Amino acid sequence: MMRPSASRYMVTRPLYSEDSFAQEHEKIYRQRKTLLDHVKAYFTCNSKRAKNTTLSLLPIIGWMRIYRIKEWLLNDIVSGVSTGLVAVLQGLAFSLLASLPPSYGLYTAFFPVIIYFFLGTSRHISVGAFPVLSLMVGAVVTRLVPDDGPPANITEFDGLTPDQQRVVVASSVTLLMGIFQLAMGLLQVGFIVMYLSDTLVSGFTTAAAVHILVSQLKFVLGLVVPGISGPLAIIYTLEKIFVQITDTNIADLVTSIIIMVAVFIVKEINDRYKAKLPVPIPIEVIMTIIACGVSYGFNFKDKYGVDIVGEMQIGYEAPMAPSVEVFQQSTVEAFPMAIVGFAVAFSVAKVYSVKHDYIIDGNQELIAFGVSNIVGASFRSFAASTALSRSAVQESTGGKTQIAGLISAMMAMIVTVAIGFLLEPLPKSVLGALVIVNLKGMLMQFREIPYLWRKDRPDCVVWIVTCIAAILLGLDLGLAVGLGVELLTVVFRTQFPRCSVLANIKGTDIYRDRKDYLSIYEPEGVKIFRIPSPIFFANIEFFRGKLVESVGFNPLRVLRKRNKALRKIRKLLKNGVLQITEKGLMQTVSGPIEESEDESNMEDLDQPTNFQDLPIQVNWNAELPAGICVPKVDVHSIILDFAAVSFLDISALKGLKVALKEFIRVDVEVYIVACDAYILEKLQSCQFFDDEIKTSIFFLTLHDAMLHILQRNPDPLEQAPRYEQLFPDNHHDYHRNGGPHFRSKSERETRF
Repeated sequence: MMRPSASRYMVTRPLYSEDSFAQEHEKIYRQRKTLLDHVKAYFTCNSKRAKNTTLSLLPIIGWMRIYRIKEWLLNDIVSGVSTGLVAVLQGLAFSLLASLPPSYGLYTAFFPVIIYFFLGTSRHISVGAFPVLSLMVGAVVTRLVPDDGPPANITEFDGLTPDQQRVVVASSVTLLMGIFQLAMGLLQVGFIVMYLSDTLVSGFTTAAAVHILVSQLKFVLGLVVPGISGPLAIIYTLEKIFVQITDTNIADLVTSIIIMVAVFIVKEINDRYKAKLPVPIPIEVIMTIIACGVSYGFNFKDKYGVDIVGEMQIGYEAPMAPSVEVFQQSTVEAFPMAIVGFAVAFSVAKVYSVKHDYIIDGNQELIAFGVSNIVGASFRSFAASTALSRSAVQESTGGKTQIAGLISAMMAMIVTVAIGFLLEPLPKSVLGALVIVNLKGMLMQFREIPYLWRKDRPDCVVWIVTCIAAILLGLDLGLAVGLGVELLTVVFRTQFPRCSVLANIKGTDIYRDRKDYLSIYEPEGVKIFRIPSPIFFANIEFFRGKLVESVGFNPLRVLRKRNKALRKIRKLLKNGVLQITEKGLMQTVSGPIEESEDESNMEDLDQPTNFQDLPIQVNWNAELPAGICVPKVDVHSIILDFAAVSFLDISALKGLKVALKEFIRVDVEVYIVACDAYILEKLQSCQFFDDEIKTSIFFLTLHDAMLHILQRNPDPLEQAPRYEQLFPDNHHDYHRNGGPHFRSKSERETRF
């Protein structure tokens, strides 16, 4: 019941089919561009296009022109120093994940940042090592250069120490990853990251956090555990750790626990009072300095057997050529690394771009990270992306542009060329503890499972399968499995959509699922069927099955029964068993009639019913003589709501045509409403229409089709009140025969 104060509106317009609308409203012809036109436009060059291309490839030009030195420079300096301290520590820690000497983590905090400064479109992310990528690099490194046993048979390994061999592997796989990213950026396929849903990324990063946690246990416990890669590597690693658990180095364990507790508490304080703190307390830096001093003062290495960072590489080495043989053996791992690195960085960048109101370009980001990794790998750095915690520091400390990133890179350079030796006494267990304590955010994602299970179970399945697969099979295979499951859920959602039968909400032009509402109106003999998805080769049979289920009869079966009955009627008329009277067909021979079924020409049973040689029209819903039985059809019109159908492929087009003809041949009128203009054009070009299926079956809206049907098939007298409830303001009179007679059959006036 509508409240008196509710808004109302009145619409007065003609009743439109697609044909009548096209006749009354002339359509503008637009010449669509061909593939050749797009190619020509892509390679056309002029001054404006050259300027836009330059600004696109060098975003630094755009934001440097608006740089406010007085307002932003101090903030960028403070942010850069704070971020640089975190980047140095994370570089050292994440290099352990990559199974590399710690000093090479500083290279990753320098070279990629410098390149991204010129090419990146995000002003707030902190480029550098990312734990998940570091772990994926480490899996390739330990596979080709294992701790136990000989390295892979690679020519470039000749004459190199194990650490140098590992650097070659890490740099080569990083360069290959950069090539993939650059190629995707140049080919403008940045959209590929859209296939990694938030659910999949969450499950994947949670599994990565579990891998990272297990990989750092050997440093926290002070055990010697060889790196293991491949499926079930995490199981084998845990087995080796628990076998040696009695050999735990107590000094390492106690140091790690103290570090983790202190860092965790201060991080919680930073989160709780971040609005009041001008700068987050740099607890990781403080604890690292304290740990270095205590380790040096008490000689942890010699007295307690603690494994320390050791000799740091001073300065930078000359560029190196990648190993083609490593390329060949790491392609399978490098491509998912390229996707994951970009997906994580783009997701973080998008958050800050929305917060600070500027635009980031996905394809340019691919180019920026691709070049950053290629250049960085040439100088022995490993895979770079961004870390949420480090980017949060850069943004929360007031960073405005990538000048903060440039300053953080300078901090890494100072440590590399000047003061790196101060970090040599740092226990590796401290780095492991810092890595573990920073996994809190990723590990807490397990809390998403109950929420997903309640809200969207297919998404929950994607999360769980991705996480379990990535834990057990490894990150590369786990990502592939997760992506496959995610695509399967999309297929199932479109292949088996929730079809529904609609009914009218009384007194409106609104139609909803008849199962959901009490006050509805369904005209007798009319079915409104809605499919809320595209129709294509995989779901056309499902669509046809659901349509048959909704109308309550199989039109093909009915047609065959009618044609069989017609054959029998012709034969009985010929034999004199039936005669035509004023009342219709009458049986002249009493008793049941035995008649063998004619199995010849069975294919004719699927053709339209032909009454040409009969002097009468058979009423199939009436009682037939001679024991002839044909299923009754109480539906005279079907409306197919195509409002949610975004495309039809050729297979679906053929299946739809067959389905429509089956209903038309049993005297059921079929109408299609709210069809997309593109689909209509495709139907025209594919010769969908013929003598049986005409363009007149298409209507602009569902309500137009319903009015048209009720004009052609008026309700009987007892249905008049319900009709008035459906169209309370239509101008019509009810005559003695009970049928609604519109003042104008082509016009309606409806008030809502």
